[in-house]
Amino acid sequence: MSLIETIIDIPAEHMSNVFGQFDAFLKKVERAFRVTVVMRDNKMKLLGGNEDVKKASRVFAQLFELSKRGSQITEQNVDYAISLTFEEKESAIVEIDKEIICHTINGKPVKPKTLGQKKYVEEIRSKMIVFGMGPAGTGKTYLAMAMAITAFKNEEVNRIILTRPAIEAGEKLGFLPGDLQSKIDPYLRPLYDALYQIMGADSFQKNMEKGLIEVAPLAYMRGRTLDNAFIILDEAQNTTPAQMKMFLTRIGFGSKVVVTGDATQKDLAPGSVSGLDVALRVLRNVEDIGICTLTSSDVVRHPLVQKIVKAYEEYEKHERTGTRNNRESYKGKKTKKMER
Repeated sequence: MSLIETIIDIPAEHMSNVFGQFDAFLKKVERAFRVTVVMRDNKMKLLGGNEDVKKASRVFAQLFELSKRGSQITEQNVDYAISLTFEEKESAIVEIDKEIICHTINGKPVKPKTLGQKKYVEEIRSKMIVFGMGPAGTGKTYLAMAMAITAFKNEEVNRIILTRPAIEAGEKLGFLPGDLQSKIDPYLRPLYDALYQIMGADSFQKNMEKGLIEVAPLAYMRGRTLDNAFIILDEAQNTTPAQMKMFLTRIGFGSKVVVTGDATQKDLAPGSVSGLDVALRVLRNVEDIGICTLTSSDVVRHPLVQKIVKAYEEYEKHERTGTRNNRESYKGKKTKKMER
């Protein structure tokens, strides 16, 4: 393998953002592509194999472009830029960054960070009902919340309705103290957190008191018709088939629905069928219903979360394969005994 070198001019004002604290991002690119980076004044020299240097150069070019747009480079940006470069799609990271859904109360832009998230946002815009599937940390609920608040502020809908099944995550908490609202608040806390961050506590409380924002358990949806509303059903993997059918048939005119769930984190009783699994099979070919599946590559929490999700995916795949092989082996032994 022939070694080459490439020299890139680096704007001084973007160095700390792109290279990271203690050059952590720079070292990550060096390890990923087996290149060496040498800095001389405002010039960066890349040394390594021909293809490796080209790929590393493209990663740095994309990161500098993000920095020029005013984005704060994170470890997730660097990891995703590297993975896209291996797939020859590195230019997509700048295209993704162009789309801003809204701003948080602190002025921070909320936008998709991966191709999967971009597709998810586009599906919500274009379809009446969207199922957002994926593991923890892929932004299913947060992006749906951002889209709901944007639609509400733009007066595309008159109210926001957020709901989720009130099921404990593998624990029995017993009777909770307080009034009805106090009892259901712990189950709905993740939805409140997203609302506070994007809308602000004061604005949320005012709209809540007016009945323009409603946060309620799924059981309260029966018998209602929801017109001109943006409705989000969170943790849908914990619904029963009857609950899911009940929820989907509440939808009225001018409404938009997002159903989010993670099929790998069910808290239903053993042997119970998930309403989300049934709905995905029944509605897969229905027009104006979008199904968007996010993967471990779309995880935007701490990089360790992505590694955890990937490790569990591999473990569960291995378990399924092992179980299937054991069944086939058992069937083979049984057939041989019968032949004897």
